[in-house]
Amino acid sequence: MKGPYDSLMFITHRPDLVLVEGEGSWLRDRAGRRYLDFVQGWAVNCLGHSPKPVVEAIAAQAAKLINVSPAFYNEPMLRLADLITANSCFDRVFFANSGAEANEGAIKLARKWGAVHRGGAYEIITTHNGFHGRTLATMSASGKQGWDRLFEPKVPGFPKVPLNDLAAVEAAIGERTVAVMLEPIQGEAGVVPAERDYLRALRELTRRRGLLLIVDEVQTGMGRTGSLFAYQQAGIEPDIMTLGKGIGGGVPLAALCAREEVCCFEPGDQGGTYNGNPLMTAAGCAVLETLLQPGFLEEVAAKGEYLRRRLEELSDRRGQAGARGQGMLQALLLRRPVAADVVARALQAGLLLNAPRPDILRFMPALTVSRDEIDQMAATLERCLTEALAAADQAG
Repeated sequence: MKGPYDSLMFITHRPDLVLVEGEGSWLRDRAGRRYLDFVQGWAVNCLGHSPKPVVEAIAAQAAKLINVSPAFYNEPMLRLADLITANSCFDRVFFANSGAEANEGAIKLARKWGAVHRGGAYEIITTHNGFHGRTLATMSASGKQGWDRLFEPKVPGFPKVPLNDLAAVEAAIGERTVAVMLEPIQGEAGVVPAERDYLRALRELTRRRGLLLIVDEVQTGMGRTGSLFAYQQAGIEPDIMTLGKGIGGGVPLAALCAREEVCCFEPGDQGGTYNGNPLMTAAGCAVLETLLQPGFLEEVAAKGEYLRRRLEELSDRRGQAGARGQGMLQALLLRRPVAADVVARALQAGLLLNAPRPDILRFMPALTVSRDEIDQMAATLERCLTEALAAADQAG
């Protein structure tokens, strides 16, 4: 007999619950049980579940115009592009549907620029443990463990170096090199930051060698680290930036941003049926206009520090390895590989957490999370961690 979930293609293990409603930091399942959500769709719901500005923007836009061909301009598309360029170092924006698609576009733009300006150079230096998406090209660009043997053959042209190792980047540069691409904070690797001095030195190196610098801000962008974009905290100006996740506040939206000098696509080089459609870009406008309200990002930074302190206090009490991260992208480092057990116990306790590595827990709450909700999370987390450590001790 067919089970209740058997019509879906199996791609991951999911708990036997169906989520039906959300508001702010909270979700409710079909049985009426509530969950405090510190995953938020992997940093997607930057304003929480069903935030009023996004709901109202979608409803108003849906009543006017949902979709037109990307061969035409539409008002929300233009407004969101203007908002991004007015508040960043970039001059042009191409809208897409996902972070992987935006990163695919960045790879294509860099390679086209290499064909036009660097004699056909096409290699993009990326990092070990980096994550750029699940298309074949973005998987090839990623340094995720185990992916080197999946869906072979991969797309060539992505030599990889350790993060924060400038000498390794310099050694990897050759005649075919066109760009360096990295995340300001490696999210899937366990919230591993690129050091600010390293980013500044990398910007100087790429400029000196005539290479593009691409920052993948799919996870770190849109206020996640306490500034609008993470690159701003290092005081640098990249050539290309990608956005996703938080830019739509829950709807499928992403962006490829570039300086004018880099923009060399010609008609037919890039496109997409739904790219820049008015419904999604209206949601993006609502998100970005909210983030730009006076004091909003300052409060995100302050609450990020509060979250970090609570995690560090918990780590000290339970003898763990500390915390790291920036703003509302934080990680708790464990001394034993019990992260998956903690996540499972937390789910039973009504708390949604993420374990990107066996000994790391990642926290990506809504930017609007309250300090009381952070306190609730920390209390539940400590109970679940204590239980998981005790279970590991009993198992030997």
